[in-house]
Amino acid sequence: MTDRLAFARALYDAVPLYDPKRTPVDLDLTDNTNLWGLPPTAERTLRELAVSRVTRYPSLYAAELKEELARFVGATPECIVTGCGSDDILDSAMRAFGEPGSVVASSEPSFAMIPIFAQMNGLQYVGVTERADHQPDLDALLAAKPRILYLCSPNNPTGALLQRETLERAVREAPGVVFVDEAYAEFSGVSAVELARRVDNLLVIRTMSKAFGLAGLRLGYGIGAAPLVRDVEKSRGPYKLNSVAEQMALAALRHDMHWVQEHVALAVQNRERLATALRDRGYAPLESHANYVCVPVARAVDVGQALRARGVAARPFPALPHVGDTLRVSVGPWDLVQRFLEAFDDATADIYGHAS
Repeated sequence: MTDRLAFARALYDAVPLYDPKRTPVDLDLTDNTNLWGLPPTAERTLRELAVSRVTRYPSLYAAELKEELARFVGATPECIVTGCGSDDILDSAMRAFGEPGSVVASSEPSFAMIPIFAQMNGLQYVGVTERADHQPDLDALLAAKPRILYLCSPNNPTGALLQRETLERAVREAPGVVFVDEAYAEFSGVSAVELARRVDNLLVIRTMSKAFGLAGLRLGYGIGAAPLVRDVEKSRGPYKLNSVAEQMALAALRHDMHWVQEHVALAVQNRERLATALRDRGYAPLESHANYVCVPVARAVDVGQALRARGVAARPFPALPHVGDTLRVSVGPWDLVQRFLEAFDDATADIYGHAS
């Protein structure tokens, strides 16, 4: 490092750059996005967007979008904050509520960016292995006295749904703020938003990347008590949601909800079909409430590489606690899922030396 860079924050020396090093493939089932495409009105809005929407700054804090999101989740606009993806909400919220050196506690396995965000913001990360039933070990998490307690429901990568009594106890006993990441809530039909409206220390984080098919626009939002949300908004600053994302999200919320609900139902249906197909092959997929299936597979990294050689990608998770090696497979139209199954059969036959 040169002298002119010596001022850089020392804590960043240990922050890893997120880089999964994935080579492009014909069929990518690794990121759990909507494989059916764009909601139709949102797509039309993109094609017809006025040039002035791009040449001028976006709205200050996306007030119009907050109104539509509030209607969608059953909250009020002052209880909504928008962001550049749910990642942005999580990062900004850690900056808003964390003090240097304070603890961010998370159940593991879960969203891989949480320890990175904690490091980036000068916070101490404590990871606690989940219980064998795929629920958080809440006693151990609370024992860490976290300023921020992160929970994910449905959890990534297992697909497990957080038990309501666990959430209520976390909110009741946590010494600081509880984050509940609901990136996949549309697929479970279960949400903590109603609880967030009644307490002052719960922030629910949502996204339009999954069920709404708008991942490339990077649009997330948080729901919580108005003072909580206001602090996250201070941490983010103005003009952070681009005009294209805002207009397409408005179009989807106002005109495309039938499309969204239809494709959520299809994702759930195909998730169960995929789980059945894997069980028929002798595997034991974990119960999932999201738009993916996590299945224990011996030598998952090798199987993942063999799949990529066949133009198909699924996400390997080596040595998950209580489970072992697994593959996480996004679901989409059945012809794509069928293509995965055919490649999976070939790959496992090569790896194990026999058909699965």
